[in-house]
Amino acid sequence: MPPRTSTLPTSRPSRVVVEPVRPVVDGGNYSAKSAIGEPMTVVADVFADGHDVVAAALRWRPVTTGQQSEWQEVAMVSVGNDRYTATITPNELGRIEYDVVGWIDHLETWRRDTVTKLDAGLDVTSELLTGTRLIDAAADCATTSQENRDHLAHLHRTLRDGDTMVLSDARWTDIFWRCTPREPEAHLARPLPVDIDPLHGTFGAWYEFFPRSAVVNGSRSRVGHEPDPQPSTLLESIDRLDHIAAMGFDIVYLPPIHPIGTTNRKGSNNATTAAPDDVGSPWGIGSPEGGHTAVAPDLGTVDDVTTFATACSGRNMHLALDIAFQCSPDHPWVPAHPEWFAKRPDGSIQYAENPPKKYQDIYPLDFESDDWQGLWNALADVFRFWIERGVTVFRVDNPHTKSFAFWEWAIAMLRSEHPETVFLAESFTRPRVMERLAKIGFNQNYTYFTWRQSQTELREYFEDLATRTVDYFRPNAWPNTPDILTEQLQHGGRAVFVSRAILAATLSPSWGVYGPAFELLEATAVREGSEEYLDSEKYQLRTWDLSSDDSLAPLLTRLNQIRHDQRSLRNLHTLHVHACDDPAILCFSKTDPAGVGRPVLVVVNLDPFERHQAFVDIDLHALGLPYGADFDVVDELGGVTYRWSGNMNFVDLAPWSASAHVFSVHRVDEAATDDIGTASTTGTAVAA
Repeated sequence: MPPRTSTLPTSRPSRVVVEPVRPVVDGGNYSAKSAIGEPMTVVADVFADGHDVVAAALRWRPVTTGQQSEWQEVAMVSVGNDRYTATITPNELGRIEYDVVGWIDHLETWRRDTVTKLDAGLDVTSELLTGTRLIDAAADCATTSQENRDHLAHLHRTLRDGDTMVLSDARWTDIFWRCTPREPEAHLARPLPVDIDPLHGTFGAWYEFFPRSAVVNGSRSRVGHEPDPQPSTLLESIDRLDHIAAMGFDIVYLPPIHPIGTTNRKGSNNATTAAPDDVGSPWGIGSPEGGHTAVAPDLGTVDDVTTFATACSGRNMHLALDIAFQCSPDHPWVPAHPEWFAKRPDGSIQYAENPPKKYQDIYPLDFESDDWQGLWNALADVFRFWIERGVTVFRVDNPHTKSFAFWEWAIAMLRSEHPETVFLAESFTRPRVMERLAKIGFNQNYTYFTWRQSQTELREYFEDLATRTVDYFRPNAWPNTPDILTEQLQHGGRAVFVSRAILAATLSPSWGVYGPAFELLEATAVREGSEEYLDSEKYQLRTWDLSSDDSLAPLLTRLNQIRHDQRSLRNLHTLHVHACDDPAILCFSKTDPAGVGRPVLVVVNLDPFERHQAFVDIDLHALGLPYGADFDVVDELGGVTYRWSGNMNFVDLAPWSASAHVFSVHRVDEAATDDIGTASTTGTAVAA
């Protein structure tokens, strides 16, 4: 709020008030987020004293250091109750800023009032004289184009000839918006920033795998089913990319690929003592072979990373690397920069802990180091090193345990140099901390989706994500990770894997799986009550058989195809949860803000053991349909079309057949097929 003052203004202030509604983050202290090529809607309240007509415009321009770009402008449209909106589609990466401008539209006010009096049969002689002066003033305005001057001259002549019917033409509203002198204008208190990211920064499907493990029957890998498999290399892992690309994933994410320390190396199943042939955890980074800018010799070389990234790009995917800022006791930084690590009273370095978990194989960095500037520069240079070698997507391990100030500085600097970069925060921590990371620059964040399982939990969580934090916090939903095998996945069987995949892929614009563990239904924990996998790839090599008859690859393929076909699934803003009389069923929809894609309606049985039949109460307005309308829903999973009528419709979902529907919604007059089923939506789905 500007400071109050009793000083008389030197120029007449505008009578108009402009208040931002969205997107705005903490009053403009942080940037909102949008994506290149996607519509961005700006909403503001614009109003004035009295009853004059108020007009508004949205202005925006790129923000480039040391340069002042020209403003672009588009009219804002009133949607009632003093609220105005306008939508633009950014076409360049980087930061933009926007302003909302409001003014009294004297010409439109005059036209409205004159037409009202004409309709009432009143004399308007005086009003026509007033209008003539306003028209002449607008024609003399320096910003009025010749085309609009011609329009105004025509209006002047028509009114002079006594034809007042011309004022009833609504097209004058747009002409007057362009011509009315705007002084004095009202503006936002300051322009508001928005970061324009690559599309995969806001919408994409991630697939994580350990390149040192091997697969059979899905690649030309030299490794088979031998009891003691040998590590696969990065170049050999390129063979796996065709399988991942065929499932429709957009981003291939590799855990850390750096040399692994031997001091306190973890053994199989997180044993504190490693056997001589144990490969260790990739997150125990650093050995005499190098640190964060080196590659584990068993995996290959730095050049192999570039080759791997190029192979991903050739399959229309991006490579994401894990950046974990922690060090094995054998990391070159430990002897070279001991000041970067906190020491205990006896002079030793405390290993990392997250009680009850202990990480004896890594040292945490000390962000309160006296040489914090040297540490910051070294960490930023790690990102630069990999960016220069073709990697522009990063999954950052535990950023909430590092300095907020460091991330704000580093991401701003790196994205000013490389606006194509994308940063995913792996921060399963407190909500305010996760939100802070999003505000200071992370493009995406892991979420609590993994543990939100009931209808109420899912509804409340995603409604919050779709409203309160939607302008800056981008969720990335994962049913599993190498660290998280939920109790639900351990005991729910195939049906839980199916429902969790469908929910993640449709609730969130970005989602991911840790594979092949997910697609092959890996569900055995190291012990009851733990979320750790038995024989976890974090500590040992695995060989996966991708040809398993139980594989969920067909479902994942179909889900990713639906996501790319249905534009409504790209956004979170339009999420709408519909009522259902059964708490085991979640029903929600999304629509395309650009109005191009069809509405999508998703109905999921959350119970992996029982069949559920229920009525869903569809809010037709949320789907853009009139009350009581008949409409067709096409099951994009099962391929069957059903005719629904009005708001109450019946669903029948069994975990052993079709446990969910992902419907595209069609008006009856544009039905996609003549194959109309019954209101009982039973059919065969790919998920079966």
